[in-house]
Amino acid sequence: VQLVESGGGLVQAGGSLRLSCAASGLTFSSYPMGWFRQAPGKEREFVAAISSSVTSTHYADSVKGRFTISRDNAKNTVYLQMSSLQPEDTAVYYCAAEDYFAVLVTTSGELKYWGQGTRVTVSS
Repeated sequence: VQLVESGGGLVQAGGSLRLSCAASGLTFSSYPMGWFRQAPGKEREFVAAISSSVTSTHYADSVKGRFTISRDNAKNTVYLQMSSLQPEDTAVYYCAAEDYFAVLVTTSGELKYWGQGTRVTVSS
């Protein structure tokens, strides 16, 4: 199984980025998917999750209204559209796959599959 994130980079405060996570080696449409992030010196934290059937999404309070998670099951890809970025959004962003949506939204620890991360830096 491979989860490969892309789309990170350097952006000014107030700007936007779209992250992508391309999955292979698994039945993508069966897995709830999530985005997590880890800022320098901090623990990894939950950002957003989407159910396998796209019927449910969940966001951390810190990104609600600014970030949007989506997925394209035909392309085996999950996205994170990030808008109104702030310096505190600076982190390495990871995508993850898990068997259960509830597990994705309640833990940032041991999940079934993780990507390698993509770095997002927001300058003030």
